[in-house]
This record gives sequence, C-alpha cells and structure tokens, in this order.
Amino acid sequence: MTKEKIRLSVLDQSPIRKGGTASQALQETVQLAQFTESLGYTRFWVSEHHNTASLAGSTPEVLMAHLASKTDRIRIGSGGVMLPNHSALRVAENFRMLEALFPGRIDLGIGRAPGTDRITAAVLNPSNQFRENEFIEQLSDLQHYFHDTYEPGTLHERVKATPQAATVPQQWLLSSSGQSAVFAAHFGMGFTFAHFISAAGGPEAVRIYRERFRPSADLKAPAASAAFFVFTNESQELVDQQQAIMDYAMLQIEKGKSQPFPAFEDIRDVEYSDMEIERLRFNRARMLTGTPKRLEEKLREQAERYAVDELILVTITNDFRQRLKSYELMAKAFDL
Repeated sequence: MTKEKIRLSVLDQSPIRKGGTASQALQETVQLAQFTESLGYTRFWVSEHHNTASLAGSTPEVLMAHLASKTDRIRIGSGGVMLPNHSALRVAENFRMLEALFPGRIDLGIGRAPGTDRITAAVLNPSNQFRENEFIEQLSDLQHYFHDTYEPGTLHERVKATPQAATVPQQWLLSSSGQSAVFAAHFGMGFTFAHFISAAGGPEAVRIYRERFRPSADLKAPAASAAFFVFTNESQELVDQQQAIMDYAMLQIEKGKSQPFPAFEDIRDVEYSDMEIERLRFNRARMLTGTPKRLEEKLREQAERYAVDELILVTITNDFRQRLKSYELMAKAFDL
C-alpha cells in the first residue's frame, strides 16, 4: 500500500543551549533553515518570544529577512507574530516589505497569545486589553491593509500599507485552544493547531475550521496543519535522554523559570514530586519521540487524527548535531 504523501515543515524557536549564547542560537537557526531546505521541508517558521533566557527569537520579521536571503526555495514565515503586541498597520507593512523582497515565499503566521508574561506584554503594547473583539478588529484591519480595500469614511480609505506589491504573504492563524479556528475560517486564512502547546481539542478545532471555512481572495479552500514537539534518533537511549530533558524543561517553563536548555547530565538525577510527575505525564502528550520508524508511525497517526497533510516539527536539543540529525531522519522516513 502506498503511504499518503505528507509534507513536513519546521517551527524553530532559536533555543539557547546551556553554555551557549543568543547569537549562537540564531546562527544555528540559519544553519537549520538551510539544512532543512536541502532536505525538502516545505516551510520554515520562526517564533516571537520576549523576556526569556531560553529562546532568542524575539523579532520574527527581522530574522525572516535574514533567513530568506540565506535560502532559495523554502517558504519562510512567522510562527507566529503575536498580533496583540503590535499595530496591524506595522505588521502589514513589515510583511508587505518581506513579500516585495521575496515574492511567493513569505508566510504570516499570526498568534493571539502575547508570547511572554502579562507584564512584558503590557510594556510591548500598553493599550493591549487582551479582548477578543480587538483581536478580530486587527485581523479585519490586516485584510484591508494587504488588499488596499476600505469602506467609505473609515481610516483604511486614507491610510495604506506600503510598499505596494503584486502579491501578499500567505496568512495562517495559529491556535492552541481552538477559538481561532472560527476566526481563521471566517477570514479565509490557513489554520495551524499548536499541539506542542496544548494536546487537547486539536482535531475538533480543525474539523470546525473546515466546516466553517469561507473562501477569501487569498485562499479558495481550507488549508490546515498541526505542530508537534518531536525528536528521533537511531539510539533509543538518546531518545529517552531527550525525553527526560524536555520533561524537565517544560516543568521549568510552567514554574516561570527562564533558563537555557540543559544537558542530560544536568538533570539525570532530578527527583520529582507526585504533583510534578502528574505534570510530566500531562506534558508528554505534547511530545512525540521514538526511533525513526516509531516516530514516523506516531506522526502519521496524528496526521490522520487531524485530517491534515502537513505536519510542523519543533525540535529542541542541547546538542545541535542531534537536532540536525532528527530532522534528517524524519525527511528520510517521509521521503521528502
């Protein structure tokens, strides 16, 4: 039986490893983009996080411009721009500029969460009230700015996003709760469920998105994907060690502790409380690990559950070579 063709893409958060620097993390992101392009991955997204010592990616638009200039074919995008942190006009102009420079290769992935703590979010945008209606208004504003449309008497009649370009970036709405599935369907945008943030409700959110999808000027049929923490290696011992590292790292993030990602030697003897063990079990639903054949099986099962033909892989390791190897093994397993 022929296996269904599944596209693989990358979400990279520019993780800072113990003993490493933010500059090193960003250079590794560049290397990873070039490497995964050579392997046949479809798109390469970078994230927006603030006030953290564990992730270097704070301004995806800036990093995207550099990545697009260092690659040739792979789509470059944000996963995502946290829209409430910014004005819709500024986001539209940033991405119109990127699309003008790299036509047909730019994705605008949009998130609703702040990508940081509430205090930092308030500093980024003092007027942000985290209200649903404000987010919807921003999404509507983006459509006007990208397509130069307006209703008479509105600000869009007088204010245009520049530079003008023949094409617009692909727009994707990112979600870990499911509510944005309705927004993505309404505006005719692509939809990605962040399973690596929340393992609950993803397939149902995608189903609702498909059922309610309304074609737009940019997208005539629904386009959906799902993103997962993943790691693979031929060595089951290394797989188990990486699982232990991610177990520990996720707990630290939940406790509000911002620190570089550790090596296995740093956490091998850590003992957890009963409550922490429960959180470990809960968080493991967000991660898929295994030797190549086993991880391929897990990913195909998830693609079937979600009814999607594109999976976005998020891999964080203390050893950059293992990160490269994991993406390479998955490319081979899925015959990219």
